[in-house]
Amino acid sequence: MVSKVKSYATYGIKAVQVLVEVDLIRGLPGVSIVGLPDSAVKESKERVKSALINSGYPFPLKKVVINLAPADLKKEGTVYDLPLALGILASAGILRTESLDDYLIAGELGLGGELHPVKGVLSAALLVKELSLKGLLVPKANAEEALLIDGIDVIPLSNLKEAVDFLNGEIKIEPFKGSSVSSSTLNFSVDMADVVGQFHAKRALEIAAAGRHNVFMVGPPGSGKTMLARRLPTIMPPMTKEEIIETSQVYSVAGLTSQVPVLTRPFRAPHSTASDASIIGGGSVVKPGEVSLAHNGVLFMDEFPEFKRSVLEALRQPLEDKVVVVSRASGSYTFPADFLLVAASNPCPCGYYGFSDGKNYCRCSPVQVKRYRSKLSGPIMDRIDIKVSVPAVKPEDFKNSSSEPSSKIRERVMEAYEVQKRRFRGLKISFNGQMGRREIKKFCILTSEAEELLVSAVNSMGLSARSYDRILKLARTIADLELSEKIEESHVAEALSYRDV
Repeated sequence: MVSKVKSYATYGIKAVQVLVEVDLIRGLPGVSIVGLPDSAVKESKERVKSALINSGYPFPLKKVVINLAPADLKKEGTVYDLPLALGILASAGILRTESLDDYLIAGELGLGGELHPVKGVLSAALLVKELSLKGLLVPKANAEEALLIDGIDVIPLSNLKEAVDFLNGEIKIEPFKGSSVSSSTLNFSVDMADVVGQFHAKRALEIAAAGRHNVFMVGPPGSGKTMLARRLPTIMPPMTKEEIIETSQVYSVAGLTSQVPVLTRPFRAPHSTASDASIIGGGSVVKPGEVSLAHNGVLFMDEFPEFKRSVLEALRQPLEDKVVVVSRASGSYTFPADFLLVAASNPCPCGYYGFSDGKNYCRCSPVQVKRYRSKLSGPIMDRIDIKVSVPAVKPEDFKNSSSEPSSKIRERVMEAYEVQKRRFRGLKISFNGQMGRREIKKFCILTSEAEELLVSAVNSMGLSARSYDRILKLARTIADLELSEKIEESHVAEALSYRDV
């Protein structure tokens, strides 16, 4: 008898249904798995056999043929262990086959029959809702992430025997219950109040958070660039339920199940030696990279010029399109990558060019400084709206160390966010930093004084059309922070101050 168990495979961050078909036929005992299984799936027959025997179930002395349909889609990972075991028991008449129709099933089996967590369960929960199934059978460790999706039963399982008894109706397992998902009441371990001085840089980060503008900070070693960047998520608006689900999907597919659900905006800080695949995504088994793990959050790239040129150039697509497309012979995988980039750099190899403080002086030659700065291409720098200097903190700043807390700054950011939400209702963009030429023309209305200042700046500074647009977007965000309908002269002046470092 052929039994069928519903499971799934992840393609990018989307789950697609995989039907695990099991048949016991006459022939020499053995297990044959077809349907493009990878090594982990092929090895599952050994885990399944041990798990069945150690759980008290007989392993059939027949030829076991297993098909993973659709057969032209590559199957990866350990997600099929539990479906395989249940399919074998159903074909042997030990498990009621009709009980398998209502559930999507996934789980990795230990040799003793215990269940271990698997990747992509949140995407699977979305698939359950899409297919109008009753619920999802998953290991206990995965139950909380699946709970993000309303309207389905999430059945948490500890071992194989528990799964069999539940499906046979011998025991009752209540659907998993958890606390309501919200990021609005969470506390942060860091705060902008910790930062001494650096008022200009903090103001730049406030504007960046309000309008989703990418930032480039330049300063000597120890000036606080990393400290400032780590506190940027604390002044950004709390994540919405949709954003929590989107970001948690990426982490679930990446196998970072211990961090799911993601309730606060992610902060990712890859090292400058990171490879292209680790930043952008890919690998022999395609996984999301740092740009996708930073989705709806902050990607901090310290020592920006030290990253490989290929990595920096590869950032151009996600910065523009807000998605990453990884192409392989097996197909194209799409991962979301809507992040706020914060890049930081020393001004030169030694770190003190233009920032000498009387004790430390730049030791680099003009050629070294030029070579260091030329590592950053024009197209990459054109995608960064705010450029700000972060000088070393002065001794007098420590005496007057009172600083505005993140909660106060976040209130202003959220007010500006609500203004943009109303402005862009019905459009495909949500923030000023995402505006194109058409939106800039429609929404960036200047007073006559502001227009006069901008025209004067364009003529005297020789600004390009792209720089002109960038200044207008920044000025629009500064105006929104002040709840001003029109862009005034002071807003343009402040936007011009972030043009270069």
